[in-house]
Amino acid sequence: MKIVLISDTHGLHDRLAVPPGDILIHAGDAGRRGTIEELRAFNEFLGRLPHPQKIFIAGNRDYSFERQPEESRKVLTNALYLQDEEITVGGVRIYGSPWQPPFMNTAFNLPRCAPLREKWALIPMGIDILVTHTPPCGIGDRTFGGESVGDCDLFDAVLKIKPRLHVFGHVHEGYGRYDVGGILYVNASVTDASMQLAHPAVVFDG
Repeated sequence: MKIVLISDTHGLHDRLAVPPGDILIHAGDAGRRGTIEELRAFNEFLGRLPHPQKIFIAGNRDYSFERQPEESRKVLTNALYLQDEEITVGGVRIYGSPWQPPFMNTAFNLPRCAPLREKWALIPMGIDILVTHTPPCGIGDRTFGGESVGDCDLFDAVLKIKPRLHVFGHVHEGYGRYDVGGILYVNASVTDASMQLAHPAVVFDG
């Protein structure tokens, strides 16, 4: 099964070369302002892609899913939206969650420690792919300033659950693959810190 991973397209999806595959996973930040109008354009883009299954979680810029959740789910007809939810595709269990530590008063922010820990506790054991917007601490989470901004409780949760793949975005500078302790971590951010396209989609053969 070929799984295509992207994140943080920030409205530039039409300029992105998306490889074919069985599943497309977008780990959040489809737009910049998080409006319903941006979401409609993103949904049209998804509708033009050939992937039989498309999965999306919100990022901190996808405000409409926090402010207008019912309308946003209705608009997103060409992908399955996961918010603390699981889906099984071709025998592969995939779980998605949009939360992250506080960042510039944007969407889906929660305080570190207990509030975020409660969200990670919802992730079921036995999943194959975990999709979050935030990175775990220490993996694909370092900014150009050298600061590690991922969540340590998420790191602990992933070690306990042991998915085959953990895909995320949010920290554009952290793009890349990281094989740590038998788990493949992928920061799939396709844009750089200035929100310009800079990185290709990542293909995972699951």
